[in-house]
Amino acid sequence: MQTIRELIKQALQEDIGAGDITTKATIPIEQIGEAKCYVKENCIIAGVELARMICNEVDPSLIIDFTVKDGDAIKAINCIGNIKGSLHSILKAERLLLNWMQRMSGIATKTNYFVEVANKQQVKILDTRKTTPNCRIIEKWAVKIGGGHNHRFGLYDEVLIKDNHIKASGGIAKAIKACENYFFVNKINLPVVVEVKNAAEFIIAKQSEIVTRILIDNFKQENIYEIIELNNGVKKIEVSGNINETNIKEYAQSGIDYISIGSLTHHIKSIDISLKIL
Repeated sequence: MQTIRELIKQALQEDIGAGDITTKATIPIEQIGEAKCYVKENCIIAGVELARMICNEVDPSLIIDFTVKDGDAIKAINCIGNIKGSLHSILKAERLLLNWMQRMSGIATKTNYFVEVANKQQVKILDTRKTTPNCRIIEKWAVKIGGGHNHRFGLYDEVLIKDNHIKASGGIAKAIKACENYFFVNKINLPVVVEVKNAAEFIIAKQSEIVTRILIDNFKQENIYEIIELNNGVKKIEVSGNINETNIKEYAQSGIDYISIGSLTHHIKSIDISLKIL
């Protein structure tokens, strides 16, 4: 799996390339200075630790002093810390640091809204694989900072039998049976989630011992209650599909265990954060 440090190196190379030509042309190489970081919107701040890692990668001599930590609720407009040292180094780190703090804070803030509603019903909020390519590790980190929980990281750490697998396998019973056989032959023990589209499929999934959780996708509210009754507490139930700020409370109150929301990472408004040289 890609590490955060590798991701930082790749992102810095993309931005800096052969060198920051503007800074080289306008600021003496030896000039020392200070920049302050401002948050201009109310938010759950995220990316503070990542910002430290970016600065350290650019120049270990930079002094980073944040007065907040990841997950803190910030009121606008607020100075949340400063960076001191080589201005050349600060300006190299600036764009990457801000891009990721802005996006991570947007994700954490949105996640936290859903978490605050769902937690009252002991329902956990999950993210999905609908992330920016090569930035999944960062975006899922932001979900956790916002109080959410990570679904599977990729295709390798959890089985999720979805509609396409079921169709290609010849039906839900065949898909689950094939999975059971594969696990037995290859001595695999991983969580198994099965997506169902109706009550009949739910009953089949419920009967399988290897099924950890059942996902009901794009169900109307009345159909969810039917599933909860059929389940009778046997399996963990996850709901997904078009869940947003206006209907989250309704879904959280229906007796389910998890709500997975793709828009936590794929439909995000970044928070306005800036870095200003003094």
